[in-house]
Amino acid sequence: MPETSLGAFYDLDDETIDRIVTSKSAGAYCLGPLNADTGNFVPKYVGRSDDDIKARLKNWSGKYPKFKFKYYSTAKAAYEKECRLYHDWLKQLDNEIHPAKPEGSDWKCPVCGE
Repeated sequence: MPETSLGAFYDLDDETIDRIVTSKSAGAYCLGPLNADTGNFVPKYVGRSDDDIKARLKNWSGKYPKFKFKYYSTAKAAYEKECRLYHDWLKQLDNEIHPAKPEGSDWKCPVCGE
């Protein structure tokens, strides 16, 4: 199984997001439940923010039970991480389409070149 490399998981609610996500920054995230048998985090949705990961996560508050995230110094780094997460976990994700490039960019997915 691949690793998300996004650190610890947290409850996906506004109070926890406010406490844990303290910087306005680009970032990537995974949302999902815990496995009932193992207690391990199960990625079900991946995403990113190009400039405010906290605001993006708050849009998802309450829609999945847990989240993991990591700040990235650039929108491009966040996009590339989202693409890698998408391809690593594709078979179990609720995401219906490949991550979108930021508007106006010509960046390519580091996995499939899309």
